[in-house]
Amino acid sequence: MAESAPLTSLGTWPIRRGFAGTPSDSSPVLWVIERMLEPFILVLTLFAAAWRWGGGLSPADLILALLAFLLAFPGTALRSFTPSVLALRVLLRWSWMAGLLALVGLVTGYLAVFESRFLFHWLWLAPSAQIVAQLALRAAAPRLSRLQGPPRAAVIVGINPQGTLLAQRIAQSPFEGIRMLGFFDDRLSERHDSSAAHPITGGLAQLPEYVKRNRVQLIYLSLPMSASPRILQVLDGLKDTTASIYFVPDMFITDLIQGRSDKVCGVAVISVCDTPFRGWTGLLKRGSDLLLAGLIVLLIAPLLLIIALAVRLESSGPVIFRQRRYGLDGQEICVYKFRSMWVTEDGSRIEQARLGDPRITRVGRFLRRTSLDELPQFINVLQGRMSIVGPRPHAVAHNELYRKLIKGYMVRHKVKPGITGWAQVNGQRGETDTLDKMQARIDLDLDYLRHWSLWLDLRIIARTVALVFKDARAY
Repeated sequence: MAESAPLTSLGTWPIRRGFAGTPSDSSPVLWVIERMLEPFILVLTLFAAAWRWGGGLSPADLILALLAFLLAFPGTALRSFTPSVLALRVLLRWSWMAGLLALVGLVTGYLAVFESRFLFHWLWLAPSAQIVAQLALRAAAPRLSRLQGPPRAAVIVGINPQGTLLAQRIAQSPFEGIRMLGFFDDRLSERHDSSAAHPITGGLAQLPEYVKRNRVQLIYLSLPMSASPRILQVLDGLKDTTASIYFVPDMFITDLIQGRSDKVCGVAVISVCDTPFRGWTGLLKRGSDLLLAGLIVLLIAPLLLIIALAVRLESSGPVIFRQRRYGLDGQEICVYKFRSMWVTEDGSRIEQARLGDPRITRVGRFLRRTSLDELPQFINVLQGRMSIVGPRPHAVAHNELYRKLIKGYMVRHKVKPGITGWAQVNGQRGETDTLDKMQARIDLDLDYLRHWSLWLDLRIIARTVALVFKDARAY
């Protein structure tokens, strides 16, 4: 990670912000191999299958290889998982990539260009080779780490929960090439157990001399943000050393949402709460939404007509229920659903649906149980108001109520609302009749914002499809 510009609140000393395991800390060789292994394995197995079972490479094979490489790049780091979990993750990741390639091939008609025997063998050869390659990398990782030279010596300044957690993670990550020497803190007796794995090396005054004498290369500042004078004292003492200094954010002062360093007009800033969809990630999210929503709308168009007819025949009223909800950045949007009730509530007070609710029609009960009433929201996705995966939008009346009762409630609106979400596939689907239930849903929504990836979106979509057929919590 590049060195940040000076932070004015801490004087003029540049602090590098990072964690063990990021490219700035980990073995560069391992980091590059992990990112390139999966895409290269897919391409190499495709070439092997084409030569052995496809009659040689063709221009279509080269295009398929390019698509596979782009889908797989960058590869994921799997060496920290057990062999069984590693194999499962490879199989799941390959399943969605192969499924997406097959879907594109069917829609465009290019699937017929390829030999069926070649495709069949590539389907089993690619994941098999990936699993073998990942296990081989896992076994070779210690040797590859040693190619970078001896482990870099590290100390942590500040004995507190986040500093202890960092020390534990370093101890659990032998491939990162970091050797933990100990802690430095002035308030030792009240902060550290004498039986801890890492020793108490000294106080802050002893740190500079220790760093120079022991050639310490990595220093992690885990002092609380409220301790600015102590931080300045440490930095001033380290000006005569060559150690790389990292600031470990105090996660117990504020919960970071997409916390990362950035620059605004050349001035370094650190985000505390931000959307994960900036730059290319925003384009990736929107592109996947448009592609998937467009294909789904084309495929389910006959089903939409059948449902619309059933709703119309059973009861009078509009087929599509439009309700005001909060969207991106808390802006009001109009969300579409098939009408499932005799009433269409959209005022300042809205009663949530409950088990056996007399307002729900017979057709509506089936639609709600199977989530088919949500299908018109794919139109909202194409309009740009919603995403396929994201926090579920709540009625405006519910937002105004819960934003006053739940801390961080409105942070979920840093992204577009979704048709399905992380909360819904983790048991928080249906009625939220207590504050605890809504709190649990919001906690999962915020967890989604912290850890978003395209892989996570695809997992949520797959789990949603499975839940539709066996979950009876929605009514």
